[in-house]
Amino acid sequence: MIQEAQQEILLTTGIYDLIKDHVRRKKATPEEEEVLLKQLKKAKQVTRKNLPMDVVTVDAEVTIKDTLTNEEEIYTFVAPDKAKRRNNTESILSTMGLALVGCKIGDVIHWNFNNQEKQMEIIAVERLA
Repeated sequence: MIQEAQQEILLTTGIYDLIKDHVRRKKATPEEEEVLLKQLKKAKQVTRKNLPMDVVTVDAEVTIKDTLTNEEEIYTFVAPDKAKRRNNTESILSTMGLALVGCKIGDVIHWNFNNQEKQMEIIAVERLA
């Protein structure tokens, strides 16, 4: 079972529309779709310049820590058409991107990855652009 971050997420209008379109086109699993629709319903939309620097969004490098193993991973999220494995970039619409987008440093997220639930904490967000 996927569990979304309990708090309200912050999204730019562009990212909000991108996620809404992703769900509408049935690109998310039914389980992800349910969670994403709940998150979108309570999401707060802001302009890019009013989005706090500690919130996960497109063009950001995000460091997360698995709360069970204490292992850290770094993801660089970009627009779906700019994501390239060779550049170590990941689409904001990837499973990890959807799990983290709109959350901020200090948030703990529960998400199901390939039928394995992970709990992770966002420990750093750095904007690239």
